[in-house]
Amino acid sequence: MEIAAVVGDVRGFLDREGIPFAIVGALALHTYGYSRATNDVDLLVGRDAQDRLIAFLEKRGFETLHRSDGYSNHLHVNPDFGRLDVIYVDEDTRGKMFAEARPASLAGIGVLVPKPEHLAAMKIHAMKNDPSRAFQEMADIQFLMRLPGVDRGQIREYFERSGQVERFHELERSL
Repeated sequence: MEIAAVVGDVRGFLDREGIPFAIVGALALHTYGYSRATNDVDLLVGRDAQDRLIAFLEKRGFETLHRSDGYSNHLHVNPDFGRLDVIYVDEDTRGKMFAEARPASLAGIGVLVPKPEHLAAMKIHAMKNDPSRAFQEMADIQFLMRLPGVDRGQIREYFERSGQVERFHELERSL
């Protein structure tokens, strides 16, 4: 997958439309110094952008594989463009996340990435919705918890809210 081509193309559209976005998932972790294999680009945008973004992606040759209120995933026929997954959040959540996001460079393109605690929250949510993801998500959260200045108490709260506080304790013991 050509990350720069995908991110650059989608960023151009989002910028023209005035739609703020952030890179999440494995590529966001990469901007914090943790690299692992990935075969997709994960984006976070406001829910109000869903229809416009999906229409753009489909015009660009992406097939929509799944669509719900909070999530969509897309696959391009050209493997260089690969897979794109999008998380859609409400206005309040978007405001909180973007207010604390930080600028980063991904494949030479300026992007925003959520703070580590917010990335952890998304991973905790993913584990709750799909327990088969726990192994990878826990490894990612463990990395995030080791970053200097990370608020582990905030991460613990996210685990508590999702009914998974025992997983937080497991991570704390491993650190």
